[in-house]
Amino acid sequence: MLWSPALSGPWPAPDRRLPRTVPAGPIGWWCAAISISFRAMTLRSVATLASAFLVTTAMTAAIVAAPATASDLDSAASSSTDPDADWTSAWGTSVQPPYDDAGSESNWSDTGFENQTVRQVVRLGNGGESLRIRISNAYGDRPLHLAGATVARTEDGAAVDGDSVRRLEFDERKSTVIAPGKQRYSDPVALPTEPLESVTVTFWLERATGPATYHSLAYATSFRAEGDRLRNTDGTGFDDTSTSWYYLNGVEVAGASNPDAVVALGDSITDGVVSQVDANNRWPDELTERLAETDSPMAVVNAGISGNRLLNPSPCFGDTAADRFERDVLSRPGVATLIVLEGINDLGHSEQTGPCVEPNPEATADQLIEAHQELIDRAHAEDIQVVGATLLPYRGADYFTERGERERQQLNTWIRESGAYDAVVDFDRAVADPEHPDQMDPAYDSGDGLHPNEAGMRAMANAVDLSVLSTGTGMRFVGYD
Repeated sequence: MLWSPALSGPWPAPDRRLPRTVPAGPIGWWCAAISISFRAMTLRSVATLASAFLVTTAMTAAIVAAPATASDLDSAASSSTDPDADWTSAWGTSVQPPYDDAGSESNWSDTGFENQTVRQVVRLGNGGESLRIRISNAYGDRPLHLAGATVARTEDGAAVDGDSVRRLEFDERKSTVIAPGKQRYSDPVALPTEPLESVTVTFWLERATGPATYHSLAYATSFRAEGDRLRNTDGTGFDDTSTSWYYLNGVEVAGASNPDAVVALGDSITDGVVSQVDANNRWPDELTERLAETDSPMAVVNAGISGNRLLNPSPCFGDTAADRFERDVLSRPGVATLIVLEGINDLGHSEQTGPCVEPNPEATADQLIEAHQELIDRAHAEDIQVVGATLLPYRGADYFTERGERERQQLNTWIRESGAYDAVVDFDRAVADPEHPDQMDPAYDSGDGLHPNEAGMRAMANAVDLSVLSTGTGMRFVGYD
């Protein structure tokens, strides 16, 4: 179901193993200056350097306090990034704006948190000797004051393995402040992990956060308790639950046996709508499990957002794929391959009304092709190989139309035949009813004509040829010399 365009001659494999570097911050600049200049310093030069440090510190504080703009949404990484570590993505999710879900008690994004502890469980696709986490305040309306955080190996429910609890620090401090529109890494901690092992990340949010940056349909249980319960290990007091993730945006490991990672960029089909809670059976999870059985395990980072689109943003379904591309794909370390499954909501939402789907003009295959090509070009510019996924059949879905079906077929033909993608995974044919190829096989249909069930998601994962998911395969890069 997956193939590469014809190859001719050897093609160099790009190196995606080194992390992006980030500014070291005032402490880092100060230490670097001392290491360079210490032997030659006079008292006057020491005073000059100290003055420069104070000015730099003041400037940095002013930048943190300044209102965020769209241009610096993805610009803030922590000065704790270790340039000597070989970081790779082990888990990640795509964040969304907070949304008032009609007063749902399980959606905490609209009200946020105050003097509460939030505990969240994630399964790693890759393991290593140490890890760090990435926290996002991308859609916050105020600075996020994180009073404390821990990571530990997961036990049942909200309980954690007490011997594995590690306090997370930020520039060697136990607390941090993240400006609106920014993200931040924790300092690395030594905690050996294995592929498919779950870890629990706990945040103590003492001050009122306001509406929370989150991922809505996590299909994983998060826990909430009143007050500071960072040190709790048996899970008592964590009586409130949600099936969303809050602020947690990524877990990265150093010392992995294979430093490559895959990102799956998509919508609700990638997000795993209708998945069983805490079962980890979305198609990217199933693909991760296949990779874990090989000699080169890799994480498949799930960058799916339910309702997401290529052409228009949504207050409910987040930024367009292009607008979130830097944050959700390019900024993640170790990404060697990107799989793109986007476009069905652009076709279907034009048939619906309501604040979540508007603006929703009719989308054409030509517009979707142009949007796909932009993603391909941006990934290639960062030496990431790109796998195009055909759109699944959707006859029977509540927003199906004959016009939309014609556009889907045209887009799928381009994905298969244009050569724009480095490889293609034909999800369309993998789950289609052999007798009625414009609709999903009943054995794979969740019942809504759009989303695959557990068997369907497994069929999607099995359609991927594992040999093309590493840059070591010599895959052709379209348009490269």
